[in-house]
Amino acid sequence: MQSQTETPASVADAPAGNWVDLYAPSAWRPWLRLSRADRPIGTWLLLLPCWWGIGLAMMADGPRWFDLWIAVASTLGAFLMRGAGCTWNDITDRDIDGSVARTRSRPIPSGQVTVRGALIWMGVQAGISFLILLTLGWVAILLGIASIVLVAIYPFAKRFTWWPQIFLGLAFNWGVLLAYAAHTGRVDAAPIAAYLGGIAWTIFYDTIYAHQDVEDDALIGVKSTARLFGDHSPLVLLWFGGLAVVMLALAIVLTGDGLVMGLIGLAGFTAHLLWQWWRLDPKDSSGCLTLFRSNRDAGLILALFLAVAGLV
Repeated sequence: MQSQTETPASVADAPAGNWVDLYAPSAWRPWLRLSRADRPIGTWLLLLPCWWGIGLAMMADGPRWFDLWIAVASTLGAFLMRGAGCTWNDITDRDIDGSVARTRSRPIPSGQVTVRGALIWMGVQAGISFLILLTLGWVAILLGIASIVLVAIYPFAKRFTWWPQIFLGLAFNWGVLLAYAAHTGRVDAAPIAAYLGGIAWTIFYDTIYAHQDVEDDALIGVKSTARLFGDHSPLVLLWFGGLAVVMLALAIVLTGDGLVMGLIGLAGFTAHLLWQWWRLDPKDSSGCLTLFRSNRDAGLILALFLAVAGLV
């Protein structure tokens, strides 16, 4: 697969000095950029609910050596499926991306990658992910297959609803159910509560992210919660952040064990969301991007304490 044009130095919305721009062979860069490998925050946000699911499962049923493989498989799967999902998103959004200043330098609208090449690349990533999924038990396999529907729908959501962030949340937090099921062979009330909390968290952070594009989105008719909430966004996001905390607290309580460590982790998660809310200025695009990326730390705090709660 060959790029159609000379590879530019970077994509406009990628972090400066990322490893793809600095170290990847030039022939690989369009494909890695198509998978957002130059922007790892999306992989983190897909991975962290998986790690939450492992922690909750250990709290409910006790730790197992197989949990180490679940953690590794989740990491590899998050990287690959995030890449496949972003590739699909760029295929479906290639005309929109070409009309937005922040995204017109992406590989497809800039002419570095053809649609046919992107489809092949998407299939390669999804195929490897499926092979990893086959190691996690039949309940997890069925959940993984079902998630494809959510991944396929998400890029179109902003065309027919003001709430595309809900569809992103449905897809990005599916891993909490899958990882829990990989450990226990079932889906209980605790991961379902965590799943709902994760969806509220996704609405919180992705609305912050979407505030970067409200003017361009209005011009081309793309819907988002950032446009829907408008000047009321900080107040509405406070409610969604609170809902995320309440549902995650319920998930921890429902496991029946490791409550102290789990709730300490949730307190750290809550403090981080309050810090983001306090710093939020919807009109500051660079500030919104910084806050969005900081959600890796918020989710990681909770994941680490859930892991400790499951081990002690």
